[in-house]
Amino acid sequence: MLKKSLLILLLTLTLILSPISFPALAVNLDTGAKIFEAQCVGCHVGGGNIVRRGKTLKKKALERNHVNTLEAISALVTNGKNNMSAYKERLTDAEIQAVSTYVLEQAEKNWKN
Repeated sequence: MLKKSLLILLLTLTLILSPISFPALAVNLDTGAKIFEAQCVGCHVGGGNIVRRGKTLKKKALERNHVNTLEAISALVTNGKNNMSAYKERLTDAEIQAVSTYVLEQAEKNWKN
């Protein structure tokens, strides 16, 4: 009975608190889009890559290159790799998370609005 009560409580809290997280996600994606336009679009316009073919931000390429999670994208943005510059000195942790979230979201939508 205690497990059932706890489950009901958790579900209720989730329903109550979930509207709070959606505006935060929208702001995060908007911020991420602005950062992407300012910092990334020079090489990654439309999720492509003008420097290295095959290293695009498209879903299949992210999966193939094992960069298809928020953590992996954030690490790549933070530390860079090969031709990809590191942004840890240029962006805050929050900005890196925002742009990484944006990239992942766009990849899921195949970079179509």
